[in-house]
Amino acid sequence: MIKYFLTTPDGTHQIDAPAPGCWISLVAPTDEELRSVSEYRSLDMDILKAALDLDERSRIDADEGYTMVLVNSPTVEERTDIDLYTAIPLSVIISGDCIITVCSENSPIIRSFEQGKVKDFHTYMKSRFILQVLYRTATLYLQYLRIIERKTDEVEDKLHRSTQNRELIELLKLEKSLVYFTTALRSNEVVLEKLLRTELIKKYPEDAELLEDVIVENKQAIEMASIYSGILSETRDAFSSIISNNQNTVMKVLAVVTIVMSIPTMIFSAYGMNVFNGSMPFSQHPHAFVIIIAISILISVLIALFFSKKDMFK
Repeated sequence: MIKYFLTTPDGTHQIDAPAPGCWISLVAPTDEELRSVSEYRSLDMDILKAALDLDERSRIDADEGYTMVLVNSPTVEERTDIDLYTAIPLSVIISGDCIITVCSENSPIIRSFEQGKVKDFHTYMKSRFILQVLYRTATLYLQYLRIIERKTDEVEDKLHRSTQNRELIELLKLEKSLVYFTTALRSNEVVLEKLLRTELIKKYPEDAELLEDVIVENKQAIEMASIYSGILSETRDAFSSIISNNQNTVMKVLAVVTIVMSIPTMIFSAYGMNVFNGSMPFSQHPHAFVIIIAISILISVLIALFFSKKDMFK
């Protein structure tokens, strides 16, 4: 999908065709859409397709005629069971008097610009647009990290009530999300440091504070992701140990019950094989059946009391 936006004295509006000073938004574009933009700005197709490669790392690429800033932006893979938070490439390309964004899906970052939710956004202010995209990316990471923290607390509450595999799998998914976030944030940090050191994009005095805010927000997101990842890992390990310990307790109780129940079985088996043998105790007694049962129950109760005093039923 391709959209064109242009800022006029009346505000930023969507237009039908590209114009000088416009913003071209490419979201999951077709080859035809990519080709039209490539021909319009005389850009190599590989430059436009860079953000469509999900394994692309954050980087800055500058050459004659264009400057591309590619970062990894957070997104949510909505699934039927558990949502997975991950990161996808988002590129911002400055080419002449136009600015182009390319993303493989309709990112919340792009939507916020399209819906006019970003303050002081103008399509002709290209350097600020890049910094605003970077700032929205960092703040979206922080927003998703808070959601992950809240989900972690919810899963932990469930695990306190019932230690099931589903909750552990959910913790594993959240931990996997944090790994994606940490990797993407550190990759973005390299881009921000390069922007700070170099003059690949023009940095106006009024934008200097915005760049500092972006760096601060990104560092905060990295620290939060690292902290939450450590907590999640320890929590998962702790509850894995609890599940294993509960399983061992169940097996111990079953073993004790098996031992207690085996005593009557052994006695009845012995008498069953020697029912006509007069040498067996009580074999000639008229109440032999009742006596043997009573002795079996008594021995089982004594053994059960012994194991109970040893706390073997807990």
